[in-house]
Formats: sequence, structure tokens, C-alpha cells
Amino acid sequence: MELLPRSPGEFGSAQYWDRFFRQRGQRPFEWYGAFPELCTVLHKYVRHRDKVLVVGCGNSELSEQMYDVGMCEDIVNIDISDAVIRQMQERSRSKRPKMSYLLMDMLQMDFPDAHFQVVLDKGTLDAVLTDEEEATLAKVDKMFAEISRVLQVGGRYLCVSLAQAHVLKKAVEYFSQEGWVVRVHQVAGSGDKHEFVLPVFVYVMTKFRKIPGSALQILEICPEEQDKPMRVESVEQLVAAVKDRQHYALLCSQLSKTPCGEQVSLDLCEKESGRPRYTLHVVDSPSMKPSRDNHFAIFIIPQGRETEWLFGTEEGRKQLAASAGFGRLVTAALHREQHYEGMAGIQVELSGKVMELAPPGLPARQQVPFLSVGGDIGMRTVRHRDTSALSGEYVVEDVKGDGTCYFRRLIFLRNRNVVQSEARLLAPASLPGQKKRRKDKKKPSPSEPPAAIDKSYLCCEHHKAMVAGLCLLGGPDALPASLVVLVVGLGGGSLPLFIHDYFSQAHVAVVEIDPSMLEVATRWFGFSQGDRMRVHISDGLDYVAQLAAEVSAFPPAAPAQYDVVMFDVDSKDLTVGMSCPPPAFVEKPFLQKVKTILKPEGVFVLNLVCRDARLKESVLATLREVFPLLYVRRIEGEVNEILFCQPSPEGRRDPTELGARARVLEGALRQPGCPWDSSYVLADMLQAIKIL
Repeated sequence: MELLPRSPGEFGSAQYWDRFFRQRGQRPFEWYGAFPELCTVLHKYVRHRDKVLVVGCGNSELSEQMYDVGMCEDIVNIDISDAVIRQMQERSRSKRPKMSYLLMDMLQMDFPDAHFQVVLDKGTLDAVLTDEEEATLAKVDKMFAEISRVLQVGGRYLCVSLAQAHVLKKAVEYFSQEGWVVRVHQVAGSGDKHEFVLPVFVYVMTKFRKIPGSALQILEICPEEQDKPMRVESVEQLVAAVKDRQHYALLCSQLSKTPCGEQVSLDLCEKESGRPRYTLHVVDSPSMKPSRDNHFAIFIIPQGRETEWLFGTEEGRKQLAASAGFGRLVTAALHREQHYEGMAGIQVELSGKVMELAPPGLPARQQVPFLSVGGDIGMRTVRHRDTSALSGEYVVEDVKGDGTCYFRRLIFLRNRNVVQSEARLLAPASLPGQKKRRKDKKKPSPSEPPAAIDKSYLCCEHHKAMVAGLCLLGGPDALPASLVVLVVGLGGGSLPLFIHDYFSQAHVAVVEIDPSMLEVATRWFGFSQGDRMRVHISDGLDYVAQLAAEVSAFPPAAPAQYDVVMFDVDSKDLTVGMSCPPPAFVEKPFLQKVKTILKPEGVFVLNLVCRDARLKESVLATLREVFPLLYVRRIEGEVNEILFCQPSPEGRRDPTELGARARVLEGALRQPGCPWDSSYVLADMLQAIKIL
């Protein structure tokens, strides 16, 4: 049976609605939910003594139910369909004497001005505003003008709608420009998510006298019926907020029906500030055979550990879900500068929301476990927060790792899931010269991290690989007697500091464009300058170009001077598919300048982070054009690749020679106070390095 129009324009036709209601018969047609879903919102804005007009009433039971529960009785219903008006008059005549049904066009109503306190519209605006053609918009303007005319000052126009963007924008713009207060409610529990996916909204437009010359707009949204309204600044923000809730409803509907092929992520934000509080990832394991006890679980990632491979990458979360043994695992990352009341508080806060993400087939009243590492939510302490003109907003924070280890991190908030620099913190008993505490002394709080930096430990895997590349230098039995190193990119200073401290023959020059980073490295990461360590505040491009110009201009007086040149510099442009280094650092003319300042037997070490396969291939091709010998060390679980480039093909080493050199480097690092792990070198160089 045909119940829908052939074209959207038929929604405005009386003939269409006559035919529709004759075919449908006595069965009520409820646009966007029935009275039980709407009653909480309606109770807020409809008083018992109000005179209510329902426009485009159809054969909905909404008016009848409002009357029967005693919400109000003075209700006038109008519609352009003669068939439905006669049907509804017959249905209510004897039962509801104070309620009337009239055949009337809402675009040209017979009521006097300011006759009603409430105008109720359930789906009528959506039916009229089917497109944005000029004739349609003119009809809507006429509808709004008539509603405004028959409403008293202080009266409310309640419009139940699916809130398509063009419908919401038109209504909000029209009435806010007239000086009305506009509030949008999301109707909680509207519809069956298995049948009716989109959420229902109620626009509440309250009429005020327009103040001449005033541009004040009061726009608010109530995400759920019990929430306090939140003020928004513009129509665009209101439309965007509604769209977010529609997308979330679609997502929940899809997740309730089928397993998700790809991981889904979403942020849960504070209602007042709008700041993210939790980031959720939904991970399905299709191969997992569900039983009553392994359908669904929530995993709380301890604070500060969201950047680790297991929690911060898609592959890591897949492995986590598989090892946890649940068909669907939702991971929840906790955001910095938010306060959490322990695992129990998080469970209370998240329980209702995460159940909306439950998988299909979850048994009714199934207990859903909350999991974590070690049973707690970890620790994160923000030590310093500031803004750099070059790097933007950044934080220095201490976090707790596995067991009793603590780490200090530098995070650029423009890319908050990437750790720029990291250092391990020394436990108090590990400090040089630290005396043992007397038994009667107060013990340090287990939640308070230590403050001293462990300079002997490289946290970043790519830094370990970069240091391991030094085994390409020197003869078969020893490293060079002196080692001149240029590092472009300071960060927290861990890489140059390690080379300085554990290669006594090394003289290290560091180039850093951002003076704020030198201050951060010195104050928070234990970095210091001396006779063998100097920092130059300069653009790395300019610094290398100047050195190359000196070498080219005065070859005998200024020979190529560096044994090692290292690039560990991030790109400030997030639109490029390469976040390290900036593209200008791997252009051929600049790479030739790098080669110029490098000794013939030296090595150029580059930290490359590139997600764009074509761009990476182009970078590698350019490097091959400049450097005859190119090695790569890929780091498992990370995007980073460390490239070792040598200016002379005579530097090629076979695996046996690389092994011997690796042992030389390892032996050189076995100094008192240096807990060098041989896997830094042997595993990196013997097992993973490849000649390109």
C-alpha cells in the first residue's frame, strides 16, 4: 500500500493527506514518537490553564493523551485534511468536550492575534520544509509569521522535529532574529533504535518583544531532558551540536546491529565546558566466539599511558581486545587536567553511556566488567603548562608506568597523542649520594613521583636506534678518538645529553629553533650546556646552510667537520603526511648541504615519521640520489623509521662487520653508572637494519 508521497512537495498537499489518512484508516500515525517519549519535555512548557494550538494534527493521539492525563484541556487542533478532521472529531466528540478539531490551513488561520499560549507542531515543519527552494522558504516564512501572530508574548512554539540541518537552521535563524529565546531539547529514549535510528528534538521558541537595534541572541541546547540548558554562541554552533548527537545516535544504532569492521572512536565531553573527558575506542574481535560471560567489557587506560603502543594504536588495541578475551572491548582514555574519583567513580560515570555501545546479542541484565592495568587508573601530574610562539600550547607532565616506574613527558597539545620527549625519573633511593632514610622519617607518598631525571636511560625506541647507528663509525676495533656530532632538534634534550654523557670523546652541537624548548629541557629534563655541549637557537635549515657555505668557500680552512649529523625535528604543519622532519629538510638541495658538512666516513641519521606511502617513497628516492649508502631501521609498533645515510659507498658493511662494530660500541658504553642494554645495539643493528 502506498503511504509515502511520490515527491517531497506532496507533503504540502491537502489531497495527499486525505488519501493518506483514508488508506491508513483509524490507526494513529505518530510522527517521531508518542506521548510517553515527549511528555517530560511537554510538562516543562505546557501549563494546565494554557490555550494550546496543535498545527497539522493528523490522527496522532498526542492531543488526546495530553487531555486525558490532565496536562491541559483547552486544545484546538487544525489540519488541511478534511478526512482526518472528521475522523478525529468523531473519535473525541463525546470523550473530550473541551478539545476541538478544525479544518484550517496554518498558513492562513482564522484566529485573532495573541490568542494562544502554546503552539505545538509535531513533524509539520519537517513535512513543509522539504527543500530550500524559494517557494518552499516563502511558505515556511508565512507559517512562522502566522504562528508568531497567534501567540501571546511569553508564549511558546514547541516544534517536534528530526532536526535536519536546513530545518533547524531556518527555524533558529528566523525566531532568534525576532528576539525570541531558542532552546533545543533532545528527547531521551525517542524511538526504537532497531527501527527508528534518528533522535527526536523539540525546538522551544519563546516569544519576547523585539528590542529595536538589539542583536542579542539567546540560544541553548539540552542534550537530555533532565539536563540543564547549555548556552551556545551562534546558530552554527547549535546546528553542529545537534549534528554531533545525530551522528552518535546513528553510531549506536549501527553498533547495536552488527560488529564494527573498523575501530570506532569518539570523545565524551564535559557538559559545561565542552572539553573532552574520555576518548573511547570500540574494538570488535569477530573471531571470538561469544558466550554469556565474554560479550562485552570496558577497559580503562591508566592516565598517561594512552600513548603506549598497546593502547594508542589500532593494532595494539586489537591485541589488547584479543588477549582480554571479549567479543567487544571499549577502551576509555582519560584526559589530562581532568579529575577522576578512582575506578569506582569512573564506572558510575561511564556505565550508562557505554551501554549504548553494547554489541548485538548482549543478554539482558548482563553485568559488564570494567578492566584496567593493576586495577587502578594510574597517575598524571601536570608539572608545567605554557605556550610557545612556534610550538603552540604544551605541557610537561609526570606519569606512572608499569610497576613503580615514573616518566616525565613533553606533549605539544596540537598533537596531544604524541610524546615529543620522555625521560625516566629516578626513585629517591637511586639518587647519587642519597642516604638511606631513617625508619622514623616520613615515607614519600606513593602517588607523588620523584623529581630527578635518569639521564642514563633512553625512553624512546627511535633514540635508541639513532644511538645504535654510531657503530657505523670508526675502524673495526674502536670508535673514532674524537666524535663531533650535530643534532638538529632539542626537545627535552635526552638524545644529545645521552651522547654527551656516555661518549667522553664526543663534542655535541644542538640546533633548536624554539627558545622555549631550551628552557623546558633545562628546567624539567636535566639538560645542561658545557665545554662539550652547546645549543644554538636557530633555524636548522639556516644553520646547516651557513656551515655548508663556509665549507664550500674555504675548503682547506673549513673542512667537513661532523662525524655525525642527526635530524630529530618535528613538523609544525599537521596537514602534511610527514610529521618528522619538515619537508624542507629532505629536499635535495638541502640534503646536499648536509653531505657537504659531513666527513666522508661520517653518518647522517634521520628520524622519519611519514604515513603517506608515496611521499615516503619520494623521500627515500631523494636520499638515494644524494647518499650512495642508505640503511633503514624500522621500529616495531611505531611509524618511526631511522635512516642511516653515508656519503661514500666504501662505507658499506656486511653483517659480520656490523656485528663487530656493534660490540665495539657496546663495550664503549659499558662505563660505571651506565646501565646500557646490549639490545639497544645488537638487536637494532644485527637483526633489524637493512641496506636500501
